[in-house]
Amino acid sequence: MDHTPYLILGSLTSSVWVQVGELVLAFALSAVIGLEREVRQKAAGLRTYTLVGTGAALFMIVSKYGFNDVLAHDLIRHDPARVAAGIVTGVGFIGAGLIFVRRDAVQGLTTAAIIWVTAAVGTAAGAGMWLVAVTATALHLVVVLVFPFFVHRLPRTSRTEVFIRVVYRLRRGILRDILTECTSQGFAVVGARTREDEADLERRRAVEVSLELEGSKPPTQLADSLHEIEGVLEVHAVDSSGDDY
Repeated sequence: MDHTPYLILGSLTSSVWVQVGELVLAFALSAVIGLEREVRQKAAGLRTYTLVGTGAALFMIVSKYGFNDVLAHDLIRHDPARVAAGIVTGVGFIGAGLIFVRRDAVQGLTTAAIIWVTAAVGTAAGAGMWLVAVTATALHLVVVLVFPFFVHRLPRTSRTEVFIRVVYRLRRGILRDILTECTSQGFAVVGARTREDEADLERRRAVEVSLELEGSKPPTQLADSLHEIEGVLEVHAVDSSGDDY
């Protein structure tokens, strides 16, 4: 009696359960990551992370097993690594949508990075690298749960507010040079307001800009540097304590 069909069927059944196991593992690990973000009420929560990780695993599983009937005839050459590269690109668009800038602060970077890590965990699970996927999930939890405990205890340089009023000649490019000089010296521009409607400013064909800055350095050096910019007429700086420069 020929047992070949039964052997083939048993092999296929075993392969199917391996695929299901890889998909379920990706689902579980992604859900763990998403649950942590859901508890912290972040922009992307349990559903988003679970779907990203499970989807990445599904793409990888299809890449590994979905073309065996074609490959059996040696008609084409198949590289599963291309799918992994495509996952990285696709998830990048999701991560970019979670990053936004408010005033001078960039927000959403951690969320976008975790989306990227979740996709990597799903890809590893789908590729059959179960231990790597579990380890990556554990390391993620260490980063988001343990690291903040130490980060809050690190010594930090205090940042003070600085208010600067600069009067400059009405000429193209001077305001850009002023802002560039501020940022190059480590000051963050929080706010800016220009004015040119006063009689004295109109007479001198000048513009006044009031800048609200944040930085860890005293504004003395910044004020001197702004004075040296061609076209700048006056510089008046005051820090949060009320000291003039």
